[in-house]
Amino acid sequence: MTHAYSFGAVPLDSGVTRFRLWAPSAPAGLALEVEGHPPIPMRPGPDGYAQADVDCPPGARYRYRLDADTVVPDPASRLQDGDVHGDSIVVAPGAYQWRHPEWTGRPWEETVIYEVHAGLAGGYAGLAARLPALAAMGVTMLELMPIADFPGERNWGYDGVLPYAPDTAYGTPDELKQLIDQAHGLGMGVMLDVVYNHFGPDGNYLSAYAAPFFRTDIDTPWGAAIDFRQEAVSAFFKENALYWLTKYRFDGLRLDAVHAIAGHEWLHELARFVRDGVSAERHVHLVVENDDNRASLLRGDFEAQWNDDAHHVLHHLLTGESRGYYADYAEAPAQALARCLAEGWLYQGQPSTYRGGQLRGEPSADLPPTAFVLFLQNHDQTGNRARGERLTALVDHPDRLRAAVALQLLAPQIPLIFMGEERGSRTPFLYFTSHGDPALAQAVREGRQREFSAFPEFAGDTPAAQVPDPNAVETYRASDPWQADEADAQDWLRDYTALLQLRARLITPRLAGAVSLGAAAVGDRSAYARWELADGARLTVYTNLGPHPQAVAPALMPGPDVQSTLLFESLAGGRARLEQGELCPDCTVWLLEERA
Repeated sequence: MTHAYSFGAVPLDSGVTRFRLWAPSAPAGLALEVEGHPPIPMRPGPDGYAQADVDCPPGARYRYRLDADTVVPDPASRLQDGDVHGDSIVVAPGAYQWRHPEWTGRPWEETVIYEVHAGLAGGYAGLAARLPALAAMGVTMLELMPIADFPGERNWGYDGVLPYAPDTAYGTPDELKQLIDQAHGLGMGVMLDVVYNHFGPDGNYLSAYAAPFFRTDIDTPWGAAIDFRQEAVSAFFKENALYWLTKYRFDGLRLDAVHAIAGHEWLHELARFVRDGVSAERHVHLVVENDDNRASLLRGDFEAQWNDDAHHVLHHLLTGESRGYYADYAEAPAQALARCLAEGWLYQGQPSTYRGGQLRGEPSADLPPTAFVLFLQNHDQTGNRARGERLTALVDHPDRLRAAVALQLLAPQIPLIFMGEERGSRTPFLYFTSHGDPALAQAVREGRQREFSAFPEFAGDTPAAQVPDPNAVETYRASDPWQADEADAQDWLRDYTALLQLRARLITPRLAGAVSLGAAAVGDRSAYARWELADGARLTVYTNLGPHPQAVAPALMPGPDVQSTLLFESLAGGRARLEQGELCPDCTVWLLEERA
């Protein structure tokens, strides 16, 4: 199934390369400059597209000239020669020979996600070398943080400005394809985090020749909103999604912060476009990050949403933190956790105190557990802390953290592991950039400090109050979770492996069609939840994330005629104490009742 792309430089079967640019507000001097050729004047038609067919091979460098002083890369560049301000390169679409072309992916219910920053993992080649160990642990889906070309060599990826061009700081396009190919050979899918809500602050020239790309009536935290009402703009991002899924054979996409996209109807259009453009036999998965908690997105078009609500209440229970958005989860946290386990989200239309009483969310109780991605940490929740501390540094009681891991990895929601968690990493994950513009680097540095200035520990000019400099190479290096081998790394790895193998053997095969049978608070820091799995088996969890034993009401205990087996206990003796009507501190107990 081949799609005719509307943007970029596309080699044709005739031997020429077609260059296509949407430039409805371009100056009269717009020209295409291809190495070895004189400048080619470009005249946008009534639809705003300018097009030229040029006799040039893959590998040719090119750029667009707007005037005597301004040249810009192709916004749909497939590869850059250098950085985001450099020339674009014509790429042959089918040069890589896939070793596992038969791979069609895995059903969503089998997904165990591992979120990773490709650069910190050693680039595409370095990450490929880690795949066998991840597969052995039980990971079934690698998720790459954004790789669209960004300024400099170091970035989280959310400052990308060329959505079709994989950043060469991590390796070549063929090395990226080799990474995906090798993952497929190990039975592992690969997802890509894509950013369709904004462009980064350095290297985005669209407003100079395609002003209608942006709205004038809506602003986002990153500037003017992208105008998805424009047919060309809509096509630019729809085709980008299809490009990654077909040309690189990614198995899914995670769409960043879609609440910043004006109009959710475009997201439905995107999902349908992708489904129509990918072979029907492939398992392709679409996931959103959405602060709005729009359950309507998850009823057919998208598989799942990152479950921030569940994370926030678990983080509060584990650390006691209640500042910022954690304030919304600090009142009755056990009830909040029970609702998240049973229904996905806490906020399903009620007002949020943190958001000044704004109503947030839609009812989600009818959605399957697999519509929610459950995590204890991720790049946002760790890296958006001023000092990037991981839970290993924030949770005072290791048994409590192990209890939370047991809850996360065996719950019917889809688990996500953030790189390093499986080793008990204590290295921080900090916010890092590598902006070459000194003024921009200083603005980011000051903005980061200002963001945390409301907290007393970051107020003032003392060295202790300073937030790590995002642009310093030391900040990047300090974020490497593999730089030091923790003393208990093998213990953590053993636990993660055991839990994921248990999940794969006894839970995953029964997840399609699983439904919640309800949940309840069992005290101020404890909860109970139960699900019926696809084959009629019943899965029950009791979790206590507090320092004191908790009595369990008889109504929440297995009845005398129920034959349940111990699936897992995070502390030895947890099941025995539960049978006495008490849930021990810092402990999670999972029970499985097989169908008679």
